[in-house]
Amino acid sequence: MANPWAGEVEIAVNGERHVAKLTLGALAELEAALGAGSLVELAERFESGRYASRDVLLLVVAGLRGGGWRGTADDLMTAEIAGGPVGAARAAAELLARAFAAPEG
Repeated sequence: MANPWAGEVEIAVNGERHVAKLTLGALAELEAALGAGSLVELAERFESGRYASRDVLLLVVAGLRGGGWRGTADDLMTAEIAGGPVGAARAAAELLARAFAAPEG
């Protein structure tokens, strides 16, 4: 079960539940995959609703890999993500929000 206070999001891929998290390594991988884009630009695109399916895919892959999954973007191209494209976009937005949320305390 995912712990939102630890920045975790649950994502079901092909019926199997995974915990996703944007760790520092996952964020670095995401930055590399985005090329010239920055994470701030990506967050702004999600906040304004101007994100692309590629953004969603890369965020989900980075989050899953941060949670210990060993797959690649190619593995998700034909995978069934719970909730379909909308569920994947929601999970990607939650990953971003939780990764940059200030801890309460």
